[in-house]
Amino acid sequence: MVEIEIDGQKVEVPEGSMVIQAAMKNGIYIPHFCYHKQLSIAANCRMCLVEVENVPKVVPACATPVAASMIVKTRSEKALKAQQSVMEFLLVNHPLDCPICDQGGECQLQDLSVGYGKTSSRYQEEKRVVFHKTAGPLISMEEMSRCIHCTRCVRFGHEIAGVMELGMVWRGERSEITSFVGKTVDSELSGNMIDLCPVGALTSKPFRYSARTWELSRRKSVSPHDSVGANLIVQVKNNRVMRVVPLENEAINECWISDKDRFSYEGLNSAERLTKPMLKQGGEWCEVDWQTALEYVVHGLTEIICEFGADAVAGVTTAHATVEELFLFQKIIRALGSDNIDFRLRQSDVSAPLNGVPWLGMSIVELSTLNSVLVIGSFLRKDHPLLATRIRTAVKAGAQLSVLHASDEDLLTRVANKVIVAPSAWPLELAGIAVAVMLQKGVAVPTVLNGIMPTKTAQDIAASLINGDRSAVFLGNTAVYHPKFAQLHSLAQIIADLTGANLGFLTEGANTLGGHVVKATNAEGVAALFEISRQAYLLLHAEPEFDAANPLQARVALDAAKMVVVMSPFRQGLDYADVLLPIAPFTETAGTFINAEGLSQHFNGVVRGFGETRPAWKVLRVLGNMLKLTGFDYDLPEQVRDAALSDFSSAMLDNRTNAPLDVQKIANDFGLERLADVPIYHADPLARRAPSLQMTRDAKVALRATLPTTLFDNMGLVDGDIIIIHQADASVTIPAFRSKSLPQNVVRIPSATPVSSAIGSMFGNISVEKA
Repeated sequence: MVEIEIDGQKVEVPEGSMVIQAAMKNGIYIPHFCYHKQLSIAANCRMCLVEVENVPKVVPACATPVAASMIVKTRSEKALKAQQSVMEFLLVNHPLDCPICDQGGECQLQDLSVGYGKTSSRYQEEKRVVFHKTAGPLISMEEMSRCIHCTRCVRFGHEIAGVMELGMVWRGERSEITSFVGKTVDSELSGNMIDLCPVGALTSKPFRYSARTWELSRRKSVSPHDSVGANLIVQVKNNRVMRVVPLENEAINECWISDKDRFSYEGLNSAERLTKPMLKQGGEWCEVDWQTALEYVVHGLTEIICEFGADAVAGVTTAHATVEELFLFQKIIRALGSDNIDFRLRQSDVSAPLNGVPWLGMSIVELSTLNSVLVIGSFLRKDHPLLATRIRTAVKAGAQLSVLHASDEDLLTRVANKVIVAPSAWPLELAGIAVAVMLQKGVAVPTVLNGIMPTKTAQDIAASLINGDRSAVFLGNTAVYHPKFAQLHSLAQIIADLTGANLGFLTEGANTLGGHVVKATNAEGVAALFEISRQAYLLLHAEPEFDAANPLQARVALDAAKMVVVMSPFRQGLDYADVLLPIAPFTETAGTFINAEGLSQHFNGVVRGFGETRPAWKVLRVLGNMLKLTGFDYDLPEQVRDAALSDFSSAMLDNRTNAPLDVQKIANDFGLERLADVPIYHADPLARRAPSLQMTRDAKVALRATLPTTLFDNMGLVDGDIIIIHQADASVTIPAFRSKSLPQNVVRIPSATPVSSAIGSMFGNISVEKA
């Protein structure tokens, strides 16, 4: 520690700290623009000039390290004069268009100009003009004349997002921040640049000119998308969500959120919002009151159970439902006498029961401190944008990252070892790593793994995990979807046990752990609920035609059912549903999500329900009472939460399995296999209905197939040609593009889109022909 004096206060700070950090730690504010605690030091703006005793000139506080006995003055006449001079220079070319600027009211330049600016400008010459740039559908660069060249956006892309999509060209007065020629800003974290911009140069394109900041109410919430549980500030005007920004929480999302967290709010205001209960009568939809709709559901369920038995009823939900909703939903299904309830829509292999719940195996913060990581089956950047930044931080600090996958994704970080093979080969490749670990540790190889010879890469991965004192083996979303997931889980567990690594799951939804905690699962999984068609399906937040492991099979089962009840914020399932019940999205209800590290986070609604929308927990409570089931006497969501989590403790955070080790290769008759990713902006109902997200590059790429280079060239294709994909007894036409990242026997066809829902299973044999 080093002791220094700032404005007469004696303070102790760690050696190597900058003056501005020492001041902030002790509640002393130094004006600044380019400095940000999460970014490298640039010292561009010079706004933080301070006086240091025995130093002839003022110095930038952000770039001046502390030294023993240093005396710093931030408010002396010399420091203030320097800061005021810098402010005058910053305003020389600024357009001063605060009345029409979206940043007005929350602009750092505006705020600091009050304290450090002059009442009039001495600059009488013409101001410079910077032409607007095209950055894509999310970020507006229409008023780049406002830019003060702090380079926060440039440094964020390079240091946090991992890709430099913006940069500075020219010099002096002609300097401009711009994107690369002909390129848009496509990072899954790009919206954070809007928050970082201290002026109104980068603004939110969907929010542009829709409200002034002082008109907005600010309310806390939690992201309903991925398993991080990012903390949000939801900004509201006239009972309408207008904007979503991050709520800083160093233990979870730091001060960042993904673009899906930030812009999916547009789906809340979608024209597809369901605002009144609806019944299908004679093939036509008509609006009814809640009492009529619920009586119809109760009567239909009662008749079906009397005629076909309780096993004819099934409940399907998702990992985006709250703990309260999942708890009451499974309670209704089981109280009716059925065990047909599950939320694991995309998981086809549930033969490896867990001892507890599939958690991360560590805290989110600890990801940044790992020094050896093996990630199995994960589109890491798109599935878990914020977890990817933590792992990227670890790699920058020297960690070795190894990957087993079917696509050589650009993770925007250094990858030490990679095994890129078809999904059917994953169990054997992972077995090779396990054998390599056993041989290096001097452990006897079990009979089931006899004959498996580890490759050089497998040996390198094994050595990396063994030599790391903070190692982790992670199973990603695609590994969990894999038809031989039980094998992958058992092998990953063996590798983790022998190397001393943590075994973790990069879980799919906002509430995957919550679904397991409240036991909204059955022994055979969702697939079994659709393999044998049931007479009645209750769908809570679920859209099986997009989100099931085999959407074609799910659609056949739903079409054959006597009654399908859809509980959703949106008009969906119109072809197969009989009842639509409008339930509240996360912004209109109170609830709880349990994130990947096992942290339970409660949130409240931020707006009133649209139309006759009701919170799902209330609808389920009333439905339970109307069915004359016991145990549905809840008046508050907190009562439901307490009942749901009464048995939840750290003892449940155990992702191990007792499933026997069994390594088999999946049959591959055609020689071509499908790889199905879940595109980032098609992964859940809310994101699918956000217009701006659907205009992004990631959303558009999801509507095409990518073929390996050799196959693509052998078929005589050019990018954009239409091909026919055959899978089982179904086929679909889709544009084809070349990819160098795929093995020669793998075709990537994204799931969760209208195109892919017509061909069935996420994995398996396919054939391809030119249309």
